[in-house]
Amino acid sequence: MESLNLLDYSFIVGYLLLTLVIGLWFSKRASENVGEFFLSGRQLPWWIAGTGMVATTFAADTPLAVAGFVAKNGIAGNWVWWTFVSGGMLTVFFFARLWRRAEILTDLEFIELRYSGAAARFLRGFKAIYFGLFINAVIIGWVNLAMYKIIRIMVPELDPVLTIIALVLLTTFYSGLSGLWGVSITDAVQFVIAMTGCIILAVLAVQSPVVVSAGGLTKALPAWMFDFFPTFTSSGKSITGAIALPFISFAAMAFVQWWSSWYPGSEPGGGGYIAQRMMSAKNEKHSLLATLWFTVAHYCLRPWPWIIVGLVSLVMFPDLPMNQKEDGFVYVMKAVLPPGLKGLLIAAFLAAYMSTLSTHLNWGTSYLINDFYKRFLKIGASDKHYVTVSKITTFLTAAFALYITFFVLDTITGAWEFIIQCGAGTGFVLILRWFWWRLNAWSEITSMVAPFIAFSWLQLFTTITFPFSIFIIVAFTITATLIVTFLTPPTETAQLETFYKTTRVGGRLWKKISKNLPNVESDSGFIMLFVDWALGIIMIYAILFGTGKFIFGDTLQGSLYLGAGIIAGALIFADLNRRGWNNLN
Repeated sequence: MESLNLLDYSFIVGYLLLTLVIGLWFSKRASENVGEFFLSGRQLPWWIAGTGMVATTFAADTPLAVAGFVAKNGIAGNWVWWTFVSGGMLTVFFFARLWRRAEILTDLEFIELRYSGAAARFLRGFKAIYFGLFINAVIIGWVNLAMYKIIRIMVPELDPVLTIIALVLLTTFYSGLSGLWGVSITDAVQFVIAMTGCIILAVLAVQSPVVVSAGGLTKALPAWMFDFFPTFTSSGKSITGAIALPFISFAAMAFVQWWSSWYPGSEPGGGGYIAQRMMSAKNEKHSLLATLWFTVAHYCLRPWPWIIVGLVSLVMFPDLPMNQKEDGFVYVMKAVLPPGLKGLLIAAFLAAYMSTLSTHLNWGTSYLINDFYKRFLKIGASDKHYVTVSKITTFLTAAFALYITFFVLDTITGAWEFIIQCGAGTGFVLILRWFWWRLNAWSEITSMVAPFIAFSWLQLFTTITFPFSIFIIVAFTITATLIVTFLTPPTETAQLETFYKTTRVGGRLWKKISKNLPNVESDSGFIMLFVDWALGIIMIYAILFGTGKFIFGDTLQGSLYLGAGIIAGALIFADLNRRGWNNLN
């Protein structure tokens, strides 16, 4: 491979300088208080908050992972994550306004708004350390390893270990200086750069001599690889080693996984850095629109360039072993990009990488400071003290993530499936805790412990594997959670009344509490919210599939799909206007 030229390096250096300038620009504002540092003073407009969500979930490893799904099961392999559309739309219409309305700094602060007693305090402190430090470090480690792979293949003249350390230090520096304002603005810039680069790569990939000489993608690969839905019958392997996605695997993901399993960025009911962006929006209207824009961009705009490059990698590198199919994305970059554009694509992946890294550092630090340090160790200190400790903690979190990256993660296999399974059933509580007064802190603790017990039993005593294991783990977790719920005392009435008055959540499952609060105006119209939810799901899938049909030359079906998506979207906005945007104050 040719070394990068001056134009390549100018793209890379220019991008890095831009992120540093943005970080320095917002550093004074972020130092005012923890509300500015972690929630941008709750003043983000919907398009910045929503784009920040998209940019964060567009990590350096995401295009590689999608290429791996396509290589293994064709386009339908993406149902591994496409199934989360239902949960995303649930967040848009049922939870975005509630998170903003709660007026809390982190989603873990919700625990002591909703529950009471020692169990609630323990749950909040435990989740602050568990998610803010350990799980967060593992996620950052995955992203670091993906960037390591890209650097090793694309820029072999650089030491990938030293480069990753330097990038982590730079990202930590600007995110530690600028807080969520700087992180959000750089996210918006990074998303544009990353998407532009991936689109250019996809266009060049399909025009490569190898693909053109094979008659195009649809002639070079089996027809089933272009199916958007899984097969009901078993299919043999193609010459690439790919296998059609079995329907039973699709069923586990489509009907159970989306609402039952905790997964970073796709938490049932919202949570994590998604909740952070919803809570940082200007008001409830901006929170809803931000989450809606995120869902549309996440599923409809981003994946097709990655899918196309994944398909091209099967044509150009059919002999890659199955466990290296993800690398095909980077090998396509190496093969088709001319000088100059290599630097642009590397800058695009740096943008995707650094947006994810900066958000996770800010989000994880918010847990460690607001929900552990400020709550249990140093109560009542000044804002200046908490901001200073936040900046120090950001660097310490980054250092721990680097340790996990280089000394732990290479011994972990199947980590993605492990997290899905060990969070299976937790979503039941994360959703229902908003709408049913009887759930308590012990319910949520049980929903975190039970999946580990069920997963361990399956691993030790059965041959059942993912995704079939989801059915068993979810059933066990929900059963255990309900038993513990009714065996333990409910949350104190005064605490439930405070929660209800703050969130005004409404619903029949709160009647026992709401009947004592006749003057509290709560949400209503749940039936229409479910209608909007269903229309939102139709809109996303219709736009997603319509775009794909156009890409592969089927303009008739593409038009029908896109038409259905436009109609569904128009009905949603008509209903929101009918109910009055002024209610989203």
